[in-house]
Amino acid sequence: MASLCMNSLPLPPSSHSKKLALTEASSSSNGSIAAAATASKPIVVSGNTPTFVSAPGRRIVAVGDLHGDLDQARCALEMAGVLSSDGLDLWTGGESVLIQLGDVLDRGEDELAILSLLRSLDMQAKAEGGAVFQVNGNHETMNVEGDFRYVDSGGFDECSDFLEYLNDYENDWEEAFVGWVGMSERWKEDRRLSRNYWGPLNLVKRQKGVIARSVLFRPGGPMACELARHGVVLKVNDWVFCHGGLLPHHVAYGLERMNNEVSLWMKGLSECGNNPKIPFIATRGYDSVVWNRLYSRDISDLEDYQISQQINAVLQDTLRAVGAKAMVVGHTPQFAGANCEYNCSIWRIDVGMSSGVLNSRPEVLEITDNKARVISGKRDTFTEFHVVDYT
Repeated sequence: MASLCMNSLPLPPSSHSKKLALTEASSSSNGSIAAAATASKPIVVSGNTPTFVSAPGRRIVAVGDLHGDLDQARCALEMAGVLSSDGLDLWTGGESVLIQLGDVLDRGEDELAILSLLRSLDMQAKAEGGAVFQVNGNHETMNVEGDFRYVDSGGFDECSDFLEYLNDYENDWEEAFVGWVGMSERWKEDRRLSRNYWGPLNLVKRQKGVIARSVLFRPGGPMACELARHGVVLKVNDWVFCHGGLLPHHVAYGLERMNNEVSLWMKGLSECGNNPKIPFIATRGYDSVVWNRLYSRDISDLEDYQISQQINAVLQDTLRAVGAKAMVVGHTPQFAGANCEYNCSIWRIDVGMSSGVLNSRPEVLEITDNKARVISGKRDTFTEFHVVDYT
């Protein structure tokens, strides 16, 4: 199964890259992006699976759960100043660092297209001195386990389309994957025009979609290997990013160790040559990295003050152990929008923007010079930004 892990194949020069070199970033008028553009030291990444990142002088932008909604994902990325608004999907962030906090999968019909877009932006960003990172969430690990309970019907259809689309690319996985975001809408439209709504045929179509998804996401499958490029926790400068929440025992276990175990499992490999075991501490249980909701609880009553203090103590112990100023998490939708707690030691930035969740207005977190602020856009108006500064 490991032979299906083809994401190390080289990609021929992209027309997007050529256009990017000739295109002035549309967001260059944004002062914070312009300031970050003066950075000259290279980004240094440590770990077989990216775990520790030194990004001197870079503007960092974090985006929460996207759950298969490509339109909302594009909106969030445009607001963040890293994606062009002309429909060409060009990187406009210069030397910025973009971090997506997982849960791209489930609840929407454009999951693979979003993953394709993020990979394309990463390749473009590297050419500009920037970078794109992702961490896996619980919905990524669930799909690799074969748990498809939250897959949208359109998500199964996209897997069927994508598997058929791959046939035209033989073994050139990377070119095929990066190109999918530009082709997915056409495949979707062709499918809708040819769809037969008779019940028995729909059942056959659904079965085909389930099989396609299983082939793509099983350990060692092409999409599982794509997800294996990312860990479950990432430390960039003085900030730590993960989907659910990091705890002291996770740090004691070893961040790089956890990331490597998750990556090997997704690739269908094992350090000892046996069938890979599911990395429990990272992906299973209420206190695992991808499932933990300890820091996202809404504790407002005075009677919960003691609990709040205990949570803060755990958080501070974790940050000291990992050597970080603050933590940024997704996973738990914040009905009032992205926010921080415990003297802004924890930022919760899952706003449920996907139409499959809350369909709320997108919001992103921007970090410059170790100071963070939330950028949120008015619905249907993305040329004006509403900025809330918490530090």
